[in-house]
Amino acid sequence: MSDKNLFIQSVNSGYTFKGESFTMGAAILNGEVLSEALVHLPLKTMNRHGLIAGATGTGKTKTLQVIAEGLSNASVPVMVMDIKGDLSGIAEPGMANDKIKERYGKMGLEYVPASFPVELMSLSDEKGVRLRATVSEFGPILISKILGLNDTQQGLVALIFKYCDDHRIPLLDLKDFIKMLQYISDEGKADIEKAYGKISTTSTGTVLRKIIELQQQGADIFFGEPSFEVEDLMRISDDGRGVINILRVTDMQNRPKLFSTFMLQLLAELYAVLPEAGDLDKPKLVLFIDEAHLVFQEATSALLQQIETIIKLIRSKGVGIFFCTQNPQDVPASVLSQLGLKVQHALRAFTAADRKTIKQAAENYPETNYYKVNDLITELGIGEALVTMLNEKGIPTPLVHVLLTSPQSRMDVLTDTEINMLTAQSKLVKKYAQSVDNESAYEILSAKLAEAEKKSVEKAKSSSKPEPSVIEKVLDNPVSRQVQRTAASIITRSLLGALGLGGRSSSKKRTSWF
Repeated sequence: MSDKNLFIQSVNSGYTFKGESFTMGAAILNGEVLSEALVHLPLKTMNRHGLIAGATGTGKTKTLQVIAEGLSNASVPVMVMDIKGDLSGIAEPGMANDKIKERYGKMGLEYVPASFPVELMSLSDEKGVRLRATVSEFGPILISKILGLNDTQQGLVALIFKYCDDHRIPLLDLKDFIKMLQYISDEGKADIEKAYGKISTTSTGTVLRKIIELQQQGADIFFGEPSFEVEDLMRISDDGRGVINILRVTDMQNRPKLFSTFMLQLLAELYAVLPEAGDLDKPKLVLFIDEAHLVFQEATSALLQQIETIIKLIRSKGVGIFFCTQNPQDVPASVLSQLGLKVQHALRAFTAADRKTIKQAAENYPETNYYKVNDLITELGIGEALVTMLNEKGIPTPLVHVLLTSPQSRMDVLTDTEINMLTAQSKLVKKYAQSVDNESAYEILSAKLAEAEKKSVEKAKSSSKPEPSVIEKVLDNPVSRQVQRTAASIITRSLLGALGLGGRSSSKKRTSWF
């Protein structure tokens, strides 16, 4: 049997699965596209996470789009974090141009344009579903990780949450948190220290400064009510397809703390809310993080630790996480080792450091007798990739050079008019549009302080003497007091004299008044 036939047999045996799957493309060997060796992606292992890597302009974002479409067609909801802002076109059908027709002709497949059910989301004032969460939902541990606090400062945050729980004071937004910090460092410090222990003024100041830093990156618009319910990410459209939730975070490059905050909360909430699912025939939800190198480059160490932990544990909840980045080395090794599907687009070797990186990337893939991986990685065309994944038994499939299918939806952004129409039809936009400022720590403590001040003023008034009358003021005058003393003295002396007790004059012979 020739190498070509052995290769075709290898691909067909490695990429044919018992459960549901969808086509990613056709295998390439020695420059020839083999329509009889199609590469499929099994839904059963999509909760084993994945990586889509490649240099700018090699087609990795379109690969993300293809996989998201395949999942949607299989009734799997998807969430895409669109940092570049070029994925909203999934909501509109694509167009079959000459290049697409040629590509599909080589693979022996038919291109069918299609639009997909899309929900636009936002962390800011962009149009779409507003995502919010309360400070209480984060909890003291998560808030401390976001702020990068030390053990002493974490203890202070835990104390604040404990006090609020004990006294039924809701912590909804950052102004609530700031008000609590101000309260425990001033008016409420003595009472709180009696019940909860000594409070460090230095730690209070440090935590306050870090919250203000978070505010400066726009976090105020994220914390509050109504908080987003993660169940709304897992919706199926009326036609049975999974809804593709596109979170537009084009301004996150310069706001890493806000993005870290959202990532931590979303992953933690998903893990906390979803029940254990075990090995499902297909995942409940798949998350895609486009341009993930921006996340890892700017993320706090807390976010990296959280992602590593979640990647290891959330698979059992039926959730898959995919990272789309420029180079596999952008992803920490501890995370990279957990990613089952790897789609490697072309890398460019302009420097010695680039060649070293390519060599390291090649070592991440299974050994093969059909390709020189070190060389092939730099020679891949646009829309081509090296692919390997895990089969149902958790065994890596053969490494294959694949000509990938094109997205069925539009490979461009929506116009402003199309975005307006899409958001106008959304039930979730209406559900989360209006922020709600319920009574919480800020209002409760402000009212408490105002009441305390009022009582203090009333007490001061009640303990002071009543305002003297005009007569009293006159009599209290120093001149008046002197006149009173003089008159009293004269009257006293006269009386004493009349009684014969007038001092020195009393020894003289009394003169009769008659």
